[in-house]
Amino acid sequence: MSTSHLKSFSTKRTSQSQPIPGRSDMSRNAAGGFSFEIDDWKRLERFLILGTEGGSYYVGQTQLTKENAEAVLRCINSDGLRTVNAIVDISVNGRAPKNDTALFALALCAAADSLETRKAALEALPKVARIGTHLFNFAGFVEQFRGWGRALRTAVTNWYNDKDTDRLSYQLVKYRQRNGWSHRDLLRLAHPKASTDEHQALYNWVTQGKACDSTIVDAFNRIQVATNKNEVVDLISNHNLPRECVPTEFLNDADVWGALLKHMPITAMVRNLGKMTSIGLLDSLNDATQHVVNSLANEDLLRRGRVHPIQILSALKTYENGRGIKGKLSWNPVTGIVDALDGAFYKTFQNVEPTGKRFYLGLDVSGSMTWGNIAGIPGLTPRVGTAAMALITAATEQNWHIAGFSDGMVPVNISPRQRLDDAVRATEKVRMGGTDCALPMIDALKKKVPVDTFVIYTDSETWYGDVHPTQALQEYRQKMGIPAKLVVVGMISSYRTIADPKDAGMLDVVGFDTATPKIISDFSRD
Repeated sequence: MSTSHLKSFSTKRTSQSQPIPGRSDMSRNAAGGFSFEIDDWKRLERFLILGTEGGSYYVGQTQLTKENAEAVLRCINSDGLRTVNAIVDISVNGRAPKNDTALFALALCAAADSLETRKAALEALPKVARIGTHLFNFAGFVEQFRGWGRALRTAVTNWYNDKDTDRLSYQLVKYRQRNGWSHRDLLRLAHPKASTDEHQALYNWVTQGKACDSTIVDAFNRIQVATNKNEVVDLISNHNLPRECVPTEFLNDADVWGALLKHMPITAMVRNLGKMTSIGLLDSLNDATQHVVNSLANEDLLRRGRVHPIQILSALKTYENGRGIKGKLSWNPVTGIVDALDGAFYKTFQNVEPTGKRFYLGLDVSGSMTWGNIAGIPGLTPRVGTAAMALITAATEQNWHIAGFSDGMVPVNISPRQRLDDAVRATEKVRMGGTDCALPMIDALKKKVPVDTFVIYTDSETWYGDVHPTQALQEYRQKMGIPAKLVVVGMISSYRTIADPKDAGMLDVVGFDTATPKIISDFSRD
């Protein structure tokens, strides 16, 4: 009697199109293969950091948002306080490139069934909604889930009352309206009882147009009717007025932008590099350019400004291109600023100490990784992100190998001595092939390459291959006699991973979390 049919069943080598026998925690992914499901807490973390804007190759934006929102609700129902704390941690520590998903999740918490969760969410509002735009976005989100009861009105009132009048005045003139909301709308909804007479005067100015004694408000009123550049420059210089206060007709003047630059927040500076170059304020040799370069080199300034690596990477890609993503704005990039942006990218991650371990970095460069944009940043696809993230390890460690998934593993010709934009282009040259996330371990075993930590950057939508990555890692460990580890860096907000949750030598982390390189380093050295 033939026994060949019995050889088709194996717990050591299973096609990725099938679940590993006995593993009920695997399910079919969007590409048709089988992978592990991450728990809702890891999914919450991915959602807060990566968002769902733009969707993915396999899952549309609306569906991906719905799936993640339902995971947030499950976290809230399981442990509301833990959910609020996770939102605050990621938002306050600048771990995410955008704050919108944190505000959305906090609004869900503010509408929870649990009184304790609602109370914690509303108390956390000023920590997560730090500026007027954040507050407007939160208001838009929270109306989707609940009404304007006393607790919500009190939380909004406290947001205004707890700021001293100078800080509040700045918020009122800088963030006047966003996304269909204004301070007038919120103050009328909240009906705040002002904490001081000065606060009441500011509220009356916003809601009724009454005069008030605020120096910043007075400067704002004067700049709105200014008739010449010198008056505008003096008002900006003497009162630190932001760009949002400047009438449009003065926003093509280099002297006006020069005055703005002196006190411009670091995030605004990064966002406006193209504009300031186009009008001639920034050139190769002047003081304004040196100010920009020095600011981008200031690690403490970047940290306090919560500048995220994605913001730097987006600015670098746009600035070096010499043209805005929208509109007709163009400029000749200043080399020193391009170099400074490149250096700032590495500084925006948490400090990472070299481990002395041997790394094999596998980059998923498949078609699915070219779809969608990380955190909704145009042009910043997961594939581009993999190159940028890999360079952090390469810049820190001495022993590493970088390869892309193609027909086998293809070495990617990049090094930390290159500029980031050059490394991204090198990655884009790798020919796409079927994604088999087991290949790094198979390749290293075939070539007898000693590896302590494999790091795979992927969307985990893998189906192609004769063996699951976890099985390939186990075979590598056994035959090489090395207790190798595997770190899977998730580049989209899916609920999939190729990391076996039951294997202590495997770890699932979130792409572009500012803490990820340090987590990889700590995990590698135990």
